[in-house]
Amino acid sequence: MSTPGAADGPPGSGRRLGGDQPAITTSAAARRHVGELLERVSVSRDSVIAADALLVTTELVNNAVRHGGGITLFRTDVTSSALHVSVGDASTRTPTSHQGDPTKPGGHGWPLIQRLAEHIDITLHPGGKTIEVVLRLS
Repeated sequence: MSTPGAADGPPGSGRRLGGDQPAITTSAAARRHVGELLERVSVSRDSVIAADALLVTTELVNNAVRHGGGITLFRTDVTSSALHVSVGDASTRTPTSHQGDPTKPGGHGWPLIQRLAEHIDITLHPGGKTIEVVLRLS
């Protein structure tokens, strides 16, 4: 299912560059992997594009650990114009925001992901869900 407010479809096409996918268990490891992947395609770690990609990666992984029962999948790909980050977890509950509810702390990560991603796709399956986000690299 696509998230409301996201673009109609993933941008770009062409050769994908993902390389070996590491076993990711922490947001630090995920950030390190994405940072290295971006450098391989000449995106500076000091750029706004990299900062956005690292923030989205961190939020997806932290949400999978905190709310989804743990990471079941971590995959990245780069096309000629976009970074694809997929994170799976063991929960079939889709992300929600409780931003503005003073009785519940946090709740800012999902709205940030929605704002920064070009496209978001949530796939539910018997063992949980996978969230794929697409971020423009230009």
